[in-house]
Amino acid sequence: MISLMLVGTGGFFGAIARYAISRRWNRDGSLKIPAGTLFVNLSGSFLIGLLTGAGVGGMVMFLFGVGFFGAFTTFSTLNYEVLQLHLKKHKKELLIYMLFTYGGGLLFVYLGFLTGGIFTL
Repeated sequence: MISLMLVGTGGFFGAIARYAISRRWNRDGSLKIPAGTLFVNLSGSFLIGLLTGAGVGGMVMFLFGVGFFGAFTTFSTLNYEVLQLHLKKHKKELLIYMLFTYGGGLLFVYLGFLTGGIFTL
C-alpha cells in the first residue's frame, strides 16, 4: 500500500511539472519542435537512467523513478524498460519491444488521426 501511495504522490507532482514546463516552453511557437516536451522527455530519460545506474531501489524508486518520472514523461519509463531488457541481455525481446513501441506508436497515432478525421465537421 505504501508503494502505491509513493507512486501516486510522485506521479501527481511529475504530471504538474511536465505540464508547467511544456506549457511555458511550447507556448511561443517560435521553434518547429516542442522544446518543452523534448526537454522533459530527454531529462526524464537521463534521470531515470541516473537512478537506475546509481542502484536506487525501494521507496525512492517508487516515488521518483516510477511515480515522478513516470508521469513527468512516459518516454523515460519506456527507456528504463529498454535499458532493463538490454542489461538482462534479452536482445530478441528488446528488438520486439522497440519495434512494437515505436512502430506501433506511429501506426496508432496515424490510425487515430485517420479515425479522428471521420468525426470532423
